[in-house]
Amino acid sequence: MNRPRKTDRHLPAKMHFKHGRHWYVAGGKWRPLAKDLADALREYADIVGTPRGGMGELIDRVMLALEQRKNPLAAATLSQYRTAAKKLKKAFFEFAPDQVKARHVAAFKLQQQDTPNMANRMLSLLRTVFAYAVDWQLVDSNPCIGIKRLEEAERDRYVTGEEYEKIQAAAGARLGAIMDLCYFTGQRIGDVLGIKTGDLLDDGIAFRQQKTGARLVVLWSHELRAAVQRAAIACGGENVRAVTLLHIRGKMPSYRGVRDAFERARLRAGVDQCTLHDLRAKSMTDAELQGLDAQGLGGHTTRKQTERYIRVRLVPRVAPPSFRQSIDTGTKKA
Repeated sequence: MNRPRKTDRHLPAKMHFKHGRHWYVAGGKWRPLAKDLADALREYADIVGTPRGGMGELIDRVMLALEQRKNPLAAATLSQYRTAAKKLKKAFFEFAPDQVKARHVAAFKLQQQDTPNMANRMLSLLRTVFAYAVDWQLVDSNPCIGIKRLEEAERDRYVTGEEYEKIQAAAGARLGAIMDLCYFTGQRIGDVLGIKTGDLLDDGIAFRQQKTGARLVVLWSHELRAAVQRAAIACGGENVRAVTLLHIRGKMPSYRGVRDAFERARLRAGVDQCTLHDLRAKSMTDAELQGLDAQGLGGHTTRKQTERYIRVRLVPRVAPPSFRQSIDTGTKKA
């Protein structure tokens, strides 16, 4: 039986780090690998090959299960998971599921700390992968339990009215209508793209948020009705085959397609970095400034959730002191 390692415990079998680079050691021979861990792991994989029943196979199996769920994940979430899955398969290709320990996950997290947002998406997916693996009795425990997320910088981008109009002017009719629906309803992109014709009620638009399951009705306003009408015209008017309000040849537009179209319109408009997601924050921030129910519009159960969207975008407005008044006050005191 091989002795347990005292150092380099985050590295796979027969791989060591010494003199500033990684090495593959077998039969008493030291074979040099790359200095960078990610590159070294790829070279290691070329030497030993991917183990049967490895992490790649498990990740693919879990992704299939997530895509076939009866209660489907939001399109945006699935898109992020697909990107994260590719990165995880590369990072853990030398492992079988039962070989992954908490220290490996912790080491992986530290390697990704320069991109905390993507790192947290990967940790979230990896936690889900092992939750399925435990349920399928492939492993005894989830090595992601207890691994904290990386701290993400708060996003404070507020899209001004002028910027909004510039982007919309550079967008096509369909994207312009989608922007208005995102803003006037305050809902997430996936929920807006999924508006069904049956959700258009007498008093407003009914939503059941994919992410939280929250149910709400956004009441009609003249602007919201006009946005729906523009969306219907942009999508070819009445189409009895189309289940959703927004459709292309009878099918709902893809999240990725809409996201990329918005980015192209933003670049044409010459507006500084912002995303389609920022329209939800603008909607709730503007609702708060207008004295409306921003928390209800967001479908949040607590005020704290809403403040994550609006508190960093609301700049305090304070009155300055008067120098003249300070002189007068000082004279009176004297």
